Amino acid sequence: MRIELEGSLLRMTPENAREKEELNQLWTIIIGCIDEGKKLVPVGEYIPGVKEVAVFNIE
Repeated sequence: MRIELEGSLLRMTPENAREKEELNQLWTIIIGCIDEGKKLVPVGEYIPGVKEVAVFNIE
């Protein structure tokens, strides 16, 4: 997955079929959050080379 940050815009470009499906699932969740007044909140920390997983909770 290619991830680009341009100012306040986040662009995520899937690079294979699995990533396309996963991005579609994420898109659906995010749209649901907007409709329900929810938000994604980071949990813990992401440290490249130490902790390779970024975790978010839907609140």
